[in-house]
Amino acid sequence: MRIGILTGGGDVPGLNPCIRSITLSADDLGWEVTGFRRGWEGVLAIDPSDAASIAINSVPLTREGVRGIDRMGGTILHTSRTDPRTLKEGDRTARVLEVLEKLGIDAMITLGGDGTLRFSAHLAAQGVPVISVPKTMDNDVFGTDYCIGFSTAVSRSVEAINALRTTVESHERIGVVELFGRRSGETALLAGFLAQVDRTVIAEVPADLDVLLPLLAEDKDSNPAHYAMCVISEGARIEGEGAGGDDLSKPASQRGDIGIGHRLGQAISARLGCGVVNQELAYLMRAGEPDAMDRMVGFAFGGLAVQLLARGQMGCMVTLTDGNYDHVPVDTLLKGEKKVDVTGLYDRSAYRARLMRVEGMPMFLY
Repeated sequence: MRIGILTGGGDVPGLNPCIRSITLSADDLGWEVTGFRRGWEGVLAIDPSDAASIAINSVPLTREGVRGIDRMGGTILHTSRTDPRTLKEGDRTARVLEVLEKLGIDAMITLGGDGTLRFSAHLAAQGVPVISVPKTMDNDVFGTDYCIGFSTAVSRSVEAINALRTTVESHERIGVVELFGRRSGETALLAGFLAQVDRTVIAEVPADLDVLLPLLAEDKDSNPAHYAMCVISEGARIEGEGAGGDDLSKPASQRGDIGIGHRLGQAISARLGCGVVNQELAYLMRAGEPDAMDRMVGFAFGGLAVQLLARGQMGCMVTLTDGNYDHVPVDTLLKGEKKVDVTGLYDRSAYRARLMRVEGMPMFLY
C-alpha cells in the first residue's frame, strides 16, 4: 500500500512526532509513504506527468528520513491553509482526486484543524480512503477531547504569563495577555487557571467592562505588590462594541483590527487611569519543540491511524475520548462545535475558571 500524508492549517508542536510515527508504522508493514508539502496546496501544484513538479511538492518518507524529527517543532512537510473547494478558480476537488490516483496513493492521512479536516471529510464522501488526525492549539475540533498542540500551547502560555509578572509588578500595572483562541476559550481558560491570574476572559462569555474593570482595580489594590494579571482569548468580545469587531474567519496574521487585548488595555487605561502592559503571545504559543504530552499524543495518533488502515477501517478521525484513544467517523467534526463548558468550568460573574467537579473527570477536565 502507498499512503499519502500532509499537514494543513497552522503548525503546532507534535506534528513531527505524528509524521514519524506514521512513517515507522507504515514501514513495519512494508508500505510506502509519500509526504505532500504545504498541505493541499502542494497536491494541487503537482503535474503527475512532470517528475520535477512531483519532486518539488512531495517527498518520500523513509525510516531514515524521519530520524530525530520528533524533537522538532512545526512540521517538516510545511503547511498552508488551502481548501481546494474555495479557490478563485473554483472547486478543485476533481484535480485532487486526479493527482492522488495518478500517483498511486491508496489512502490519505491528513493532519489538520477544522478546515483541513472538513475537506478530508469531503474527500471521504467522494470515496477516498481517509484517516484524519486532529491538531490545533485551540483544542476546538468537535468529536475529540484532545488535539495535538494543545498541551504545548498551554505550557508555553503559562511560562510566558509568569515571566511577564516581573515587569507588570515592577511597574505596578495591570497586565493583559492575549492568547490564541478564536472560537473556543479553552487555551485561555486553562492557561489562566494554571498561571493563577486574577481574571480570565474567554471567547464564550462577553466581557462587561462595568463588571470586569472594577474587579481588576480591586485585584490591583488588594495585591501587596500593586499589580494584577488578566488573560483574554483573541476571540473574546466586549459588550457594547459594534458588530464589526475582528473578522474571526481569518487567521490573526490576516486581520487588520486592533486586537481584543489592546482594546481591553485601552479601556483599562481610560477608565481606571492606571498603566497597562499588553502582550499578545500569538505565534510563540506554537513555537518550538513539543512537550511530553504532545509527543505522546502525536506518536499514538500516528500509530493508530496506520492501524486503522491496516484493519481496513477507512473514513475515521482518531480521537482521545475520556482519556482513551479511539476513533469516530471522519465527518463527526461537522456535527457540532467544541467550546468551553461555561456552566461547569467558568464563573462568568467573576471572570475566573472554577472547578465545579473534579472526581471522575478526565485529566483536562472536559
